[in-house]
Amino acid sequence: MLWNVPNILTASRILIIPVLVGLYMVGEPEGNWMAFSLYVYACITDFFDGWLARRMDLQSALGKFMDPIADKLLIGTLIVMLMGFGPIEGIHVLAAGVILVRELLVSGLREFLAETKISVPVTLLAKWKTTIQMLALGFLIVGNAGPYLWVAETVTVGYVGLWLAALLTMITGYDYLRTGLKHMVD
Repeated sequence: MLWNVPNILTASRILIIPVLVGLYMVGEPEGNWMAFSLYVYACITDFFDGWLARRMDLQSALGKFMDPIADKLLIGTLIVMLMGFGPIEGIHVLAAGVILVRELLVSGLREFLAETKISVPVTLLAKWKTTIQMLALGFLIVGNAGPYLWVAETVTVGYVGLWLAALLTMITGYDYLRTGLKHMVD
């Protein structure tokens, strides 16, 4: 079945991206919190679309195609939005840039390797990277509208998470590239 529940969840993640950006543009504090709420929905669907597909035996070529695209579109759009209109500025643009470059590099690498019938599985470290990245972006979406958290402002927590995600991005990106290069030189 083409449009099963997991595929609908994935498609909804793509469709909400412009709405999320529009809500963010409403401004502080309402826009931040409304955008954050929609972002939480996107993060939840990112988990549940794959889990449901496996659990209900509904894995499909469409789902395998759409899921990584939905992830890249969401993350890429949010990073650009937060650089253009939000708190990602100055030296923090470097961490955001590292994440964007890795997303493009891994996408291209996966596409190349798929043509050679080689699959590169997602590693546990890459899953941790994604989790930290999602948390960091959530804190940055809330931005200055968020509360003071124990020892830091919400934005500061987001920056720390962004840099940690960038570090894990370099490690996992290198792992994927190393694996891919082995198949390119053969």
